[in-house]
Amino acid sequence: MADVARLAGVSAQTVSRVSNGYPGVTEETRRQVRAAMRELGYRPNSAARALKRGEFRTIGVITFTLATTGNVRTLEAIATSAAREGYAVTLLPLAVPTQDEVRGAFSRLEELAVDAVIVIMEVHLLDAATVHLPPHVQVVVVDSDAGDRYTVVDTDQHGGTREAVRHLLDLGHRTVWHLAGPEDSFAAMRRADAWRAALTEAGRELPPIVRGDWSAESGYRAGRELAVREECTAVFAANDQMALGLLRVLHEHGRRVPEDVSVIGFDDIPEASSFLPPLTTLHQDFAEVGRLCVQAVLRKMRQEGPERGTTLVPTRLVLRSSTAPPPGPR
Repeated sequence: MADVARLAGVSAQTVSRVSNGYPGVTEETRRQVRAAMRELGYRPNSAARALKRGEFRTIGVITFTLATTGNVRTLEAIATSAAREGYAVTLLPLAVPTQDEVRGAFSRLEELAVDAVIVIMEVHLLDAATVHLPPHVQVVVVDSDAGDRYTVVDTDQHGGTREAVRHLLDLGHRTVWHLAGPEDSFAAMRRADAWRAALTEAGRELPPIVRGDWSAESGYRAGRELAVREECTAVFAANDQMALGLLRVLHEHGRRVPEDVSVIGFDDIPEASSFLPPLTTLHQDFAEVGRLCVQAVLRKMRQEGPERGTTLVPTRLVLRSSTAPPPGPR
């Protein structure tokens, strides 16, 4: 800093002001100081700045799996939004979602010097009080039913599912079958509950649930049961990958989509429009989820926002070619 000050012909304090973006320096002086920084290859010492300011401009992210589209796209959105705010992201994936693993993750993030933590918790542990987060850390949780104890950001799982079921019923289907996600997933649980509620309110029969694990292969395996049921004319799949596996097994059994069976998914992955047929699905705004997570955690750091509560990001039904009225009498 002293070298920069000598070359620019200013005081070290002025260099510090320019380096940290503080006011009180003329534009001409800023240009001189920045030119000297470039010439000397000067970079501010981030560790020293962190100690002085009491912040590290880094957000920790804990996630239990990177195998699902939702988690990966949410993480990408968080990293992008954090970068726009001048923050870096430190990722810490956990293999097993237990209290000991969570406690250890927070300890490691404290050692790595983060200002706050975002937890992407697909498994529903917080709402079951199985896992507790440290009270002294600023935390925002994604994809959980723990809004009465934490700050939560989530997609409107319930509203989106109801819209999907209503769409199929409005087309004339007597009922809607459900290809659900894994039982330990909060999103899968919420979508299954909303599916039941929508059919019950409409006075329709509740078919038995078939389950997958979010993968296309599991959709194919579970879909074998649906493909042989002539009475199955409409299926709501809890995500697009399982819908892809279902489309394959229906084709192998000679069931045409959408002429014989309508299929609707959830997520609107980039490949959904290239399925055969192109998939009707619910669009999740992962970018908005990530942006709201970062904004919420920054407000908590600045003590500007609410300590608890859930913010829901709406979904949007994207109509393509995989849904149609049911077939007529054979």
